[in-house]
Amino acid sequence: MQSPKRLAFALASFALASLVVACSKQADTPDPSTTYSSGNLGRVTVADAVLPREITLDGTLEAVAEATVSAQTTGRVKEIRFDVGDYVPRGEIILTLTDTEQKSAVKAAQGSLEEAKARLGEAKLTYDRSKDLMDRKLIARADLDKAQAELNSAEARVSSAEAALASAKESLDYTVIRAPYAGTVVKRHVQPGETVAPGQPLMTGLSLERLRAIVDLPQKQIAAVRQYHHARVLLPGRDGVDAENLRIPPQADRNTHTFRILVELPEGDYGVFPGFLVKVAFVIGEESRLIVPDIALVRRGEVTGAYVIGRDGKVTFRYVRVGAGTGDGKVPVLAGLAAGEEVAIDPIAAGIVYKDQGEAK
Repeated sequence: MQSPKRLAFALASFALASLVVACSKQADTPDPSTTYSSGNLGRVTVADAVLPREITLDGTLEAVAEATVSAQTTGRVKEIRFDVGDYVPRGEIILTLTDTEQKSAVKAAQGSLEEAKARLGEAKLTYDRSKDLMDRKLIARADLDKAQAELNSAEARVSSAEAALASAKESLDYTVIRAPYAGTVVKRHVQPGETVAPGQPLMTGLSLERLRAIVDLPQKQIAAVRQYHHARVLLPGRDGVDAENLRIPPQADRNTHTFRILVELPEGDYGVFPGFLVKVAFVIGEESRLIVPDIALVRRGEVTGAYVIGRDGKVTFRYVRVGAGTGDGKVPVLAGLAAGEEVAIDPIAAGIVYKDQGEAK
């Protein structure tokens, strides 16, 4: 029976061989006419860089924009175009109400406005005649003042009729309810045929384009978080999305002694939903780390490595442990490499050289 140490060594050797073979068989097939050697491999020197020091905490996503659309006029629910779970574009019609009364009100207001304008025309003619007679001293001043008062009254009636028409048209517009923002319907409060009154809830929706993470931050970290005021939300398949804004309360919760931080994401579609658990990395300082380009790394499952080019031109494969990406194509190296070493930036070509050097022994 093999000893545990020998068995572990054998498994590690098998994993390394499998990783190298898999790397040399990646989808980007090398040009067979190209001769690769350690001398013509693209490379980069492992170097120190000052990176943010972070603390990572759990957070829960919620929608920034969540609102209930309510009725602003009276009517019966005529048509419901979206239901719970449906995505609604901004400005799309989500529900309509009957508009018989509103249309009648608009028609009546238009009639009143036309009548008021006709009377205003008459009042203007009367005033103009009175002014002409007054200039010729054929009527008393009181007669002109009376004509002026009637003109002012007619103008006021026109203004009032115009306002009434605008109000009637607005009520008619309220029979067509549109989405205030792009989002998803989460609750429907009415049924088709139901009569609604102003202020009655119709639908509740939330926007998936504006999300934020809620994080309870321990009090010992609040000073550093206030100082650096920067965080990243770690989402599946991403190095991290820089927060657009941090909302930090002025005081801690008296029971938990934590600060509830609201970490707002930039507007966009991230493929996540309110209620999701996420990780949030808060900057609390700075530290020096070795970094390499992400393209220089070979990843197969949970195994990560890089091809190191020695001073003698020999290519070796090295297991490495890395941290989260910095967002600019660089990755901090936690273990496995040293400052000043050179790593190949084309793992496919480096894998070919590594294999050829092994066969040449």
